[in-house]
Amino acid sequence: MDGFGVFLTSYKTSKTIQLPVNPAELKLNYENDDQSETVVNLGEINRLGNIKLVGITIDSVFPKYKTTYLADDSPKKPDYYIKWIKKIQKAKGLVRLVVANTKISMCMTIASFNYGFEDGFDEEYKYTLELKQYRSFKAEKVKKKKKHKSKKGKKRVAPPKKFGIHSTVIVNGRLHLDSNGNGAGVYEKNAKRQVINIATGHKYPICVGINGIARGWVKKSDVKKA
Repeated sequence: MDGFGVFLTSYKTSKTIQLPVNPAELKLNYENDDQSETVVNLGEINRLGNIKLVGITIDSVFPKYKTTYLADDSPKKPDYYIKWIKKIQKAKGLVRLVVANTKISMCMTIASFNYGFEDGFDEEYKYTLELKQYRSFKAEKVKKKKKHKSKKGKKRVAPPKKFGIHSTVIVNGRLHLDSNGNGAGVYEKNAKRQVINIATGHKYPICVGINGIARGWVKKSDVKKA
């Protein structure tokens, strides 16, 4: 169909769904964590904070039957989309939101999902899906290092650097359309890319891209940390 399309991809399974009906509007909410404080002899001031997690609310419908306003030519039954979303929400999983024909591509969590019928009309499910931006973090416990004398001997070979989602890597290999190796594309040679997704157990488990936008899937051996 013409126009934009809204796609959600599971980080765990790499499966993608397209919302069958585009929402009437789609707005990303960017907000700063500013705080107001009162200073003696000055009055109220605004203490600037960091940007909060970006949120987005999608209001649309899952129709039971084909209609003239579908965004997807081959839509699934409403239960398929409902089960897909609820399963990821229950597993505390991540999804990548991509809006076709735009630069919107973000890692999100399913913050809220509700659906049902309105005005006694049972030929479509009306739903509200709230997504919240996900930022990866890692808490590390700092231990006090003990001083010790190093023993003379053979030098150990340093282990390979590990990488994960959002890591900057160097790619030398052929891009593919999905993690199973379908749709072989162009070769990347010493290309500096970002890890967009990782599908563990797949033949081409590493999805790489630029500025959060995926370019394709490659073998793990084709990637090393920059």
